[in-house]
Amino acid sequence: MSSFEVTGKLLKKFETENKTGSFQAREFVIEVDSGNFPQMVKFQLVQDRCSLIDSFSEGEEIKVHFDLRGREWNGKYFTNLNAWRIEKVSAEAPAAGGGPSGDNSFPSASDEPSTIDFSDDLPF
Repeated sequence: MSSFEVTGKLLKKFETENKTGSFQAREFVIEVDSGNFPQMVKFQLVQDRCSLIDSFSEGEEIKVHFDLRGREWNGKYFTNLNAWRIEKVSAEAPAAGGGPSGDNSFPSASDEPSTIDFSDDLPF
């Protein structure tokens, strides 16, 4: 099955619930900006992944990686968005057209000389 990702603001974290003696789940909701009408999307964490949301605060911008899960029970169909990784969204936008991330070997505008010496007659 394919995996998906979405970015949004963490609205609500719920407590972990023990569904059975051997199965636990935890839900959280993010607000996804989709134009005029923001969407409130609920995700589920299961088993050992229930703690993935612990380090994030409500109001924080996060990226959620998830899978779609669906099942039938007594003629009714259920769909879950099972999160398997959560990342903090950096407030800094990546630089356009720069080198590899973290590589500071490329010159920037602050590396330019403050004055230019035109006494050299070379064409390059």
